[in-house]
Amino acid sequence: MANYICELSKRVERQHVRYNNRYGIAIAGDLYTPKGMEDTKKYPAIVVGAPYGGVKEQGPCVYANELAQRGFVVLTFDPCYMGESGGEPRHVSSPDLFSENVSAGVDYLGLLPFVDREKIAAIGICGSGGFALSAAQVDIRIKAVVTASMFDMCAAARGGQTAEQIEKRKEELSLKRWEDAQNGTPEYIPSFPEDAVTDIPDEMQGIWREFFEFYATERGHHDNARGNFTTTSDMSFLNYSLTDYISEISPRPILFIVGEQAESRFFSDMAFEKAAEPKQMIVVPNCNHIDLYDDVTKIPFDRIEIFLKETLK
Repeated sequence: MANYICELSKRVERQHVRYNNRYGIAIAGDLYTPKGMEDTKKYPAIVVGAPYGGVKEQGPCVYANELAQRGFVVLTFDPCYMGESGGEPRHVSSPDLFSENVSAGVDYLGLLPFVDREKIAAIGICGSGGFALSAAQVDIRIKAVVTASMFDMCAAARGGQTAEQIEKRKEELSLKRWEDAQNGTPEYIPSFPEDAVTDIPDEMQGIWREFFEFYATERGHHDNARGNFTTTSDMSFLNYSLTDYISEISPRPILFIVGEQAESRFFSDMAFEKAAEPKQMIVVPNCNHIDLYDDVTKIPFDRIEIFLKETLK
């Protein structure tokens, strides 16, 4: 299904592509290229990951559409088990698999004759910010990382809970596996309605209200992005850390972009503290978490362009 949340620039071409990740799962992607590319030139390239639960037609298309106009080849994709990508059962999530999806995009880009293999970067929006950092920790082909409203899904899984609360959650998830095994399919409970709505429930506040504003309304609604994953997917996030080796990305640079008003800002602050130089942080004024998904008046594309062209020159 199409339903892209932004209009494609007349200066950009978009082509649907398919390729496999390391586990042999087919990944559905969109390749954005500047119109009028020179046949003999090799271009810098970027793989863009969607917010956790999002698909390529949402935030990634906004970034790809803009950056392709600035001379980059850009790949967006649906994570495995989601959207138009392969993987059964649907809506399964894993920090390892989702980080692997970023490296699989690098695989694909590096095989294109018009891409310079030494000039490939990764951009991760929200949850994909953590996955992009995790991928770059071990995949040295990723020469730079940009995160926007970075959300560390593994840290969030434990998020301020006591040891007793975490133990209770493990028990709930473990017993849920018995139910899933008996039913023959894992439980999946969507977070957002099937059709776009206009009203946001009054009781929904904070960052969850922001998520609802994007995913449940015409602003960002997409049939392939109803939110949440199979219930037992949380087990792998409780048992994994995304940024333990973030300092090993150095000397490759990282650019963190956060909204001044974003409740999620502390994730970027913590990762920035752990990261080694070179690293930069851009705090966007009058900006919340989801504004960095799609608001081109707030996403600092000029700064992103400068950062990537200086890094990949």
